[in-house]
Amino acid sequence: MARLLRSATWELFPWRGYCSQKAKGELCRDFVEALKAVVGGSHVSTAAVVREQHGRDESVHRCEPPDAVVWPQNVEQVSRLAALCYRQGVPIIPFGTGTGLEGGVCAVQGGVCVNLTHMDRILELNQEDFSVVVEPGVTRKALNAHLRDSGLWFPVDPGADASLCGMAATGASGTNAVRYGTMRDNVLNLEVVLPDGRLLHTAGRGRHFRFGFWPEIPHHTAWYSPCVSLGRRKSAAGYNLTGLFVGSEGTLGLITATTLRLHPAPEATVAATCAFPSVQAAVDSTVHILQAAVPVARIEFLDEVMMDACNRYSKLNCLVAPTLFLEFHGSQQALEEQLQRTGSIVGHVGDGNFHCILLVNPDDAEELGRVKAFAEQLGRRALALHGTCTGEHGIGMGKRQLLQEEVGAVGVETMRQLKAVLDPQGLMNPGKVL
Repeated sequence: MARLLRSATWELFPWRGYCSQKAKGELCRDFVEALKAVVGGSHVSTAAVVREQHGRDESVHRCEPPDAVVWPQNVEQVSRLAALCYRQGVPIIPFGTGTGLEGGVCAVQGGVCVNLTHMDRILELNQEDFSVVVEPGVTRKALNAHLRDSGLWFPVDPGADASLCGMAATGASGTNAVRYGTMRDNVLNLEVVLPDGRLLHTAGRGRHFRFGFWPEIPHHTAWYSPCVSLGRRKSAAGYNLTGLFVGSEGTLGLITATTLRLHPAPEATVAATCAFPSVQAAVDSTVHILQAAVPVARIEFLDEVMMDACNRYSKLNCLVAPTLFLEFHGSQQALEEQLQRTGSIVGHVGDGNFHCILLVNPDDAEELGRVKAFAEQLGRRALALHGTCTGEHGIGMGKRQLLQEEVGAVGVETMRQLKAVLDPQGLMNPGKVL
């Protein structure tokens, strides 16, 4: 089959160029037909409007459309699509709900966008083991609606009704992280299609770690001491491949299923607000609450500018001052005890993560430049305070330099080496993270 797209040279894989005679935005007819043979003609589109819809997320990064969009219906089709693109050197860009904020779906080298939303089944619910297996088209709200009568729920809440596999791919966090953790704490296993089409189960096929036992052998005994686990929370089997793919942002493979840890649904929920004379006073109060081991589920912070905006938009009359919004989960008795102990920047202040919301005209180059400069300065300020440049949205296109400053040259080089092993042609979501 003829090469498919014009040649290009890129920093991470400078030796690789794919295609020649076709301009970006065009795939040869034979290749498009090969895509249709895998997923069906109705599940392939090269229409400009469809490609543009898949070339942007909710960030300020400009649209970078793919050359084609495909909608696989199952993991076998995803595997065949990956193998086809791998053989022809065509980039692959996974797509979920498109709610990211770092340009993670922008097709900077063209290629094929794999929209995974048609794979929307809840494959397995293990109530006694507090786990569930979902396909990439299942969103956070859809899962919790399915769990409504089970007494369980999935608490990681990034705000948007994002796809759960997309949340795993970006290492999402959210308002409940202070109590329930982030996606890194709640993903037990992943099914991943590697760039060449091979299928990987990061913790082993079907593993979700049920109840367990460990033989107790005196430490001085000089014979073999087996240690096995059926526990859903523990595994010490080799490298943590699940952790490698959580937060990989589609650069190592396509996540086609995720096994998630579920939590008991709280018996009762109580919310509270508290205004403070200054930002420092609100932050100090948060520290005191956490040091007192009050099991809050959410602690959100709004500065006075954001409080004023909320008043204006929602016709409220809240005090215009730095304010904490708190939420408590538990039994009614436990909530009463917790409440007796509580006393524009928007922040998940309980886990030290905050957002600056800046209104910007993306068509104004000078204004956009100032905003980007501010964002870089803000990231470097966080690093200077021994924090991180990204609390929950990932690196994407916009924070690659900050990533190097955060983990150092050796850290980035190690990531590059891992990427090169798993994706030697550099086809998976190129131009992101590294």
